[in-house]
Formats: sequence, structure tokens, C-alpha cells
Amino acid sequence: MHLSSLINMERFRDKYLGEYLGKRLDIVDLGSTEMGACYRPIFDKPHWNYLGVDLTPGPNVDRVLQRPYDWREIPNGSVDLLVSGQVLEHVEFFWITALEVSRVLKPGGIACLIAPSSGPEHRYPVDCWRFYPDGMRAFAKVARLHCVEVYTDWENSGDPGSDFWHDTVLVVRKPIRSPIRALAVRILQSVQRRVMSVAML
Repeated sequence: MHLSSLINMERFRDKYLGEYLGKRLDIVDLGSTEMGACYRPIFDKPHWNYLGVDLTPGPNVDRVLQRPYDWREIPNGSVDLLVSGQVLEHVEFFWITALEVSRVLKPGGIACLIAPSSGPEHRYPVDCWRFYPDGMRAFAKVARLHCVEVYTDWENSGDPGSDFWHDTVLVVRKPIRSPIRALAVRILQSVQRRVMSVAML
């Protein structure tokens, strides 16, 4: 986890989460394995419940997901905040991941996703993508999430481990829908996920 990713996540916390200070906040960190650093200290606040999830056991992993595109360990609409950094570039079918992000967020829930726009290949175990703002907007669109903010961090920090990544940051919020509309979207996204998962076989 490079320094600029930590800085961008701290900026997100300070800008968007002030209203949650002192209140319960259920947080999921997708791809949480600690590699030099992690996001857990950023969200170490009273009443904030941080859960690190990943596909394999490791440091800073509280729960292991058995399937990369079907997070049965996380119930529908149970997450106030989902964060993820330096993960999407390693996800072969990130559009299915977008549907799962939408599924687990509560109505009104928020997500912050950070992924590089540049930098060398770093397979873990694969390295598939780089993201610009338009790509992140497409991520939000396929998941029917409201794009709150998106930008690429083109500024150099002077940190040699950070500056060649130029992370793109996406902040999205799940709309609060009527019960009928929410059910329709949930059914549609379930069908989308199943169809796209079958197409991978």
C-alpha cells in the first residue's frame, strides 16, 4: 500500500465521514491484506466497525471470501461504507465486482475505491487494468450507483513508491429507492451477475 493511497483515503474520510463521528458505521475493506500498510488505522474511530475481507487469509483479513464474485459472507444491504484500494486492477471482471458492491451497500451507503491509472505491471496474481475517471464512472453506471466524485491524482508527492501510480479515486453512493424500485434493481442485478458469471465459464 503506497503512501498516496493512504493520503487519498484519509482525504475521503475527512471530507465525507464527519457526520458519522461517534455513530455506528459498518465498514468493509475489500482486498484488505496488509502489504506494508493498510487502511484500518484510518477508520479506527469509536463505534466504527471495520471488517477486512479478502480471498485468502493474511494480515488484516478478518473474513475470507470463498468466491471472488459472489460474496455470500456479506449480507444484502448490510454495509454503510465499502472501501478498496489497489484491488480493481487485479480483478479480471470488475463489472461483476461493481454489482456486488451495490448489493452489499445499504441504501444511502457510500463507497470509496482507489485504483492506479498508470505504473508498471504488478501481477497479484494478475494485473489487468488501469483506471481513468471515465472508467470509474462506467463502474458506477453498471452498478447503478450515484457518482459523487471522481478524480485522478496527477500531483507528485515526492514519494518514490507513489508517484508513478497516479491513483484514480471514485466515491459513489447507493441511491435510496422506493421498496418496489429497490426490489426491481436487486433482481435485475442478480440476473446480470448470474449471466455474466456463466459467460466466464
